[in-house]
Order: sequence, then C-alpha cells, then structure tokens
Amino acid sequence: MSEDFEDAVSEAFADRFDADADEAAAAAAKAAAFREDVDEDLTVEALVEAVADVDDYDAFGHRFDRAIGDLAAADADCTDSRPYRLAGFDDLAADPRVGA
Repeated sequence: MSEDFEDAVSEAFADRFDADADEAAAAAAKAAAFREDVDEDLTVEALVEAVADVDDYDAFGHRFDRAIGDLAAADADCTDSRPYRLAGFDDLAADPRVGA
C-alpha cells in the first residue's frame, strides 16, 4: 500500500509541480515515511493540495518542505518535521542526536 501511495505521489508531483523525477521520488519517499509514522490517513490528494496551497515559494522542494511542516504542525504528536523534509537536518538545525 505504501508503494502505491509513493508511486502516486511521485507521479502527481511531477505532473502538477514539474518536479524532476529524482526530486519527485525523494519527496514521495519522505511523504510515505510521514504517512507511516505520523498520519496514516494522509491521502495523495490531501498531500498534493497541501503543496499547492503553499504560495510562498515557487521551487517545488521549498513548497514540499513547507507543506510537510504545516501537516506536521497540525498533528499534536509530531514535534519535528525535519526527517520528512527534503532539506532534512541542515547545518543550522539542532543536532538530532543531542538529548537522545
């Protein structure tokens, strides 16, 4: 089921947002992990609409990261969306191993 979700998301990202194949596949994998870990009811349509609703950015990667952040913020149990973002843990972010 997750593979079907991931394939559908990747295709939708390429078609709707002109994401290149590698970026669309990477984002779809992150979205599938988010769905598995945080929001098992997340649909392809809801995810695509969340990305479409982000109008702060033109670049797909930024739009996707913002949408995942917004979806994570809506879930009280998800306190960190970085594992699900394309940008992941950058140099300016806190080290995820601190406090673990």
